[in-house]
Amino acid sequence: MDAKTLKSKIAKGEIDTVIVAFPDAIGRLVGKRFTGTYYQNQVADQGTHGCNYLLAVNMEMDPQDGFQVANWESGFGDFEMRPDSKSVKILSWQPGTAMVICDFAHHDGTLVAEAPRSVLKKQLDLLNKSKIKAFMASELEFLLFDQTYSEAFDADYHNLKPSSDYRIDYHILQPGRDENILRSIRNELTASGIPVECSKGEWSRGQHEVNVEYTEALEMADRHVLFKQAIKEIADRESKSASFIPKYAEEEAGNSCHIHISLQKAGKNIFWDTKKKGPSKVFHQFLGGLLKYSPELCLFYAPTINAYKRYQSGSWAPTKMAWSMDNRTVGFRVVGHGPSFRIENRMPGADANPYLAFAAMIAAGLAGVEEKLDCPSVYDGNAYTDEKLPALPSSLEKATHLLNKSKLARKVFGDDVVDFYVRTAELEVKAFNSTVTDWERKRYFERI
Repeated sequence: MDAKTLKSKIAKGEIDTVIVAFPDAIGRLVGKRFTGTYYQNQVADQGTHGCNYLLAVNMEMDPQDGFQVANWESGFGDFEMRPDSKSVKILSWQPGTAMVICDFAHHDGTLVAEAPRSVLKKQLDLLNKSKIKAFMASELEFLLFDQTYSEAFDADYHNLKPSSDYRIDYHILQPGRDENILRSIRNELTASGIPVECSKGEWSRGQHEVNVEYTEALEMADRHVLFKQAIKEIADRESKSASFIPKYAEEEAGNSCHIHISLQKAGKNIFWDTKKKGPSKVFHQFLGGLLKYSPELCLFYAPTINAYKRYQSGSWAPTKMAWSMDNRTVGFRVVGHGPSFRIENRMPGADANPYLAFAAMIAAGLAGVEEKLDCPSVYDGNAYTDEKLPALPSSLEKATHLLNKSKLARKVFGDDVVDFYVRTAELEVKAFNSTVTDWERKRYFERI
């Protein structure tokens, strides 16, 4: 929805609340709720402000040390929140409410480089110089539980009941029990400018996937973060809870976020050679870059401790770097034909910050084009059991080390950005390493 339509709806009283938000380093939407009139008169053109500590907090909103972009020494001042009028959406699941996503900016108007949306926009600017557009789609999976969020919190997230009694991949019967929620998700997201293709049951108990139509990368990332917000709010409205945790239970598959990408120029998919009726040279180079550089950029696909527990043999999540035309054991699965020909990155989990994951894919692929890389032959077989294939990092700590020493990351993102996300991950690792887990209590309480 454009700014003119929003202005009209505010004037008619159809929209009385405008949420002004930006995606933080974790991928959460944070911001403020304005009355519609105040937003239109003051915020739409002038923007608003937010404390810069929003880029230097952990999941618990505790300010963390060691960041240059925001710290106690500089007094945790404000950054500007600049509304992107192209991002405006009416939230059909909230009465009289619209949302606009902002860029985080310094007072001189320059974008805050460390902000996730800025990281993606920098890569898109590089593409735009060659008049190329990245079209992307992220397939998000989530777990639906019969408990509310408050009930799950009170239970310490133990013994939660999935919304289905057994695994429901492609099933029609049991997902019908939750059709009131899934129908609301499909219809209300579509009505809000986030067009949904379909929903389906997934492999684990209570697991679902909802696919959103592909579009240009920045719009897709905006859709992604709002999509997660919507699903949580709709589930809560129906007295249930939805979780995007990458790996909830050892015996079940994790929640993935498969990311599809193709590049277009002058309206044509440049991954496809129409004369040869097959993959183009650009495709081979781009995929070569993804294969070479994805391990050192893996932190942007898997940013949490839990994410690396998803990478297990036979788990539907990849563990090795290989590609195939249609093989779900590899990191990159290539699908489609002609205009729909594209690369599916199977590495990211549902915890991935889409702005960073999209930026990492574009950066790796463009490096492959710049270096004129080629990808190896199509992989045939079970990549899980092939010891000759390069492996993904097995922990957040290892992924952080790889990003920290990545020459490509420092070249394309800048030292400030790399240092920022390395520090964010180091603090997460430190927090986990100092925590006593249920596993430790069960293992050592009596028998040690």
